[in-house]
Amino acid sequence: MLHKSRKVRRMPSPITDAHVLPDVLQPGLRLVFCGTAAGRRSAQDRAYYAHPGNMFWRTLHDTGITPRRFAPAEFIALPALGIGLTDVAKFHSGNDSDLPFDAYDAQALRVKIEQYAPRILAFTSKQAAKTVLGHVPAYGWQDSMIGDTRLYVLPSPSGQARGAWDVSAWQRLADAFHATQAIHVPGVDR
Repeated sequence: MLHKSRKVRRMPSPITDAHVLPDVLQPGLRLVFCGTAAGRRSAQDRAYYAHPGNMFWRTLHDTGITPRRFAPAEFIALPALGIGLTDVAKFHSGNDSDLPFDAYDAQALRVKIEQYAPRILAFTSKQAAKTVLGHVPAYGWQDSMIGDTRLYVLPSPSGQARGAWDVSAWQRLADAFHATQAIHVPGVDR
């Protein structure tokens, strides 16, 4: 009798002295994207949204958020455009289903967002938003805020989530992002 071997899922081990990917945060950002955790390829390449099947970088350019299509390794250049990056799970990597329950630190994310106060925090999946908001949100603008930061939920750009892909939610965010360029608050350089 032959038995099929079952693939054993290896759980990612936490990095105790550094984030898998560094936060790209600073005061004055207009838009910060927040995922759940770095995927395997992103952790390996040490770059956000690095898997070739991920639509993140292509969509930023196609919707006009960025003036050109950036390579994942260029993520550190985004603050010059008013854009930042972070994840809810900073010490683990892999698929959401592979992460341990305690990988997510919603409180740490809230503290960072209150500290840096971007105009918009856009979650790049419902799962990322759920870990922070405590419920499964609809796509688009949320009623709640973190400090003065508006919250927006996007369909995941991951190739594994292609069934829920809808670029129109990303385009609405891009339109709002461009509208923030015209806003000037006296005494605040944002």
